[in-house]
This record gives sequence, structure tokens and C-alpha cells, in this order.
Amino acid sequence: MNSSQILFFTLSAYGDPGPLRFLYFSLVLVLLLLIVFCNVLLIAVICVTRSLHEPMFLFLCSLFANELLGSSGLFPFLLLQILADVHRVSAPLCFLQVFVLYLYGSVEFFILAVMSYDRYVAICRPLQYHSLMTPQKVAVLVALTWALPFLTITALVGMSAPLPLCRSVIDKIYCGNYAIVKLSCADTRLHNIYGLSYTVLSVVLPALSILYSYARILQVCCSGSRQTRQKALSTCTPHLASVLNFSFGCCFQILQSRFETRRASDPLQVFLSLYFLTCQPLFTPLLYGLKMAKIQDACQQLLCGGRAAAPAQLQA
Repeated sequence: MNSSQILFFTLSAYGDPGPLRFLYFSLVLVLLLLIVFCNVLLIAVICVTRSLHEPMFLFLCSLFANELLGSSGLFPFLLLQILADVHRVSAPLCFLQVFVLYLYGSVEFFILAVMSYDRYVAICRPLQYHSLMTPQKVAVLVALTWALPFLTITALVGMSAPLPLCRSVIDKIYCGNYAIVKLSCADTRLHNIYGLSYTVLSVVLPALSILYSYARILQVCCSGSRQTRQKALSTCTPHLASVLNFSFGCCFQILQSRFETRRASDPLQVFLSLYFLTCQPLFTPLLYGLKMAKIQDACQQLLCGGRAAAPAQLQA
């Protein structure tokens, strides 16, 4: 059987939810609506508030946009599959989902690495911050965080799509590149090498950059004043928590995709495979919205400003 004969993939990790089908559908729908609301709200707040037009908040705006991208690649698909009796997906749609989800993961790590560099410059070289983080440099960094993953994922999917396939059953609840490569009847050593190289470029190198930045920040905090430590704690805590949360989800996802799992429909495995695609898009805006005072104040002004302005005009 060659690739032209396989028009659909079957997702075998879905169990029979029975009467809980509509409960799962409702929970996923509510989660999607929360993710869209939180991320769109913070993007709007950053765009309309002049005081937030700084490098750190512009990187955050890009991060929130990426959370929407990742959610759009999973949640509508998940909602349809929950209601379906037969869990099948067409081959073109499957590869499109691979492209979107892998792009989301790569962009997320690159943005987090750029944000760690921004915090390193702000804390370790504060007098040179504005000369180093110019608007032109910020624009170039944001463009690179999207362009590099786009090129690498395009090559990844371009190598996997023409593969001749002998099977059509994917042991997951959504499409994954390596899960498709394992279905091939051809020699996939080149694909495995490129897949590992992609992992190093998209995960390992940004992780090393983040570790280096925080090592330098920690070094400055240990030898600096109390004010420096407070500044580092207030600005780095949300970012560090976001990095740790996303890294945990990605590490498990990589290990799960590279090693065989006997019970693909095991609830714990399903939850952990969805963790970085479902929790991170909601965790990130809530974390930054609750922890950063500037964003809190801007949200209050945007949501309550009109209500506060009306009584003032009546009094005048």
C-alpha cells in the first residue's frame, strides 16, 4: 500500500466516552473560550496602552498570539473528534495539524528564549538596555522567532508528506509527525536524523540560551542589592514559571512520541500528551495577567475605564 492509497488516518487513542461525551465536549469548549478570551484581552491591552509599548510587552504580545495559534490547531479538531463515532482524519488535514502544532511549539520556545535574553539585558546591563533593545532589534527578534520555525517545520512536513505508508492507524488523539513517519514502509533514517536535528534546534538550543540567561541573572542577584533582587523576582517569576511548565509538557511529549506506548488510550497518557497544548495557552495569560502590575492596571483601565469615565462626566 502506497501513500496515494491512504486518504485517511485513524486515531486509535480515543476511547468510547459513552454518556460523558457531551460533558467532555462542554469542558473542552469552555476551555477554548477561556483561552481565546484571555489571550485576545491581553493582546488588545498591550496594543492600545502606550505605556506597554516596551520590548518585554511586545514579546508577550507575540507569545499570546502564539497561544491562539496552538489552540486553533487542536481544540476545533478535538471538539469534532469527541462528537464523532469514527475517529478519522483526512491526510491533508492531518499534515496541516502537524504543521500548526509543531510551529506553535517551536515558536513558543524561541519567544521564551528571546524573553530571557530581554530580562538578562534589563537586569544585568540596565544602563545599556535601551541602546541594546532598540525597536528595530525587537522587530528583528520577533520576526526571527516566527521565520526560523516556519522554515524548519515546512521542511519537516515536506519530507514526511511524500513517504509511502503501509499503515493508517495513529496511536494518538491528534496527528504527530513521528507517529506518521513510523507508519512508513520506506527507509526513514534521514527523517529521523532531521527530526532529531529539529529537536536540537527548536528545543535544546533555546533551552540552553534560557539557562545561560538565568545563570547570569542569578549571579547578578547574588552580588547585587536588595532592589535588584526584587526587580528580578517580580519580572522573572512569571517567565520562569512559563518556561518550566512548557518544558515539562514538551519533554513528556517528545519521550512519548519517540518510545512505544502499549496503552495509547490510557487516561494519564492522553492527559500528558495534551498538557502542553491545553494548559500552556491558558496558564500563560493568567500568569502574566495576575503577576505583572502594569498589565493588571491596563486591564482595569480597559475594562472599567468607560464605566469610571461616565460618572466623572456627569459630575462635571
